[in-house]
Amino acid sequence: MIASVEAIFPSTFVLIAQNRMAATAERRAELDLQVNLLAEHELTKVIRPVSAIAEHLDVPTEHGPEIEELKTDIAPEAVLDEIESTS
Repeated sequence: MIASVEAIFPSTFVLIAQNRMAATAERRAELDLQVNLLAEHELTKVIRPVSAIAEHLDVPTEHGPEIEELKTDIAPEAVLDEIESTS
């Protein structure tokens, strides 16, 4: 009985440490997501004027559907709301 009681304490501390590590990993993942969404938002703002400059200077570029899709501005808040509603 003493041995089993002794085993409970280390396992409890291990579980507490794992919970803390999981919470830290979740916060980091959320921060990474927010940074990525903001970077995509800023890149969208950069693509528009660069594309306009290229058109004005008659620079040959490939305007495929992906370029038009990249020009579409998506609010980071809307993406986060959608992720939270599906979770």
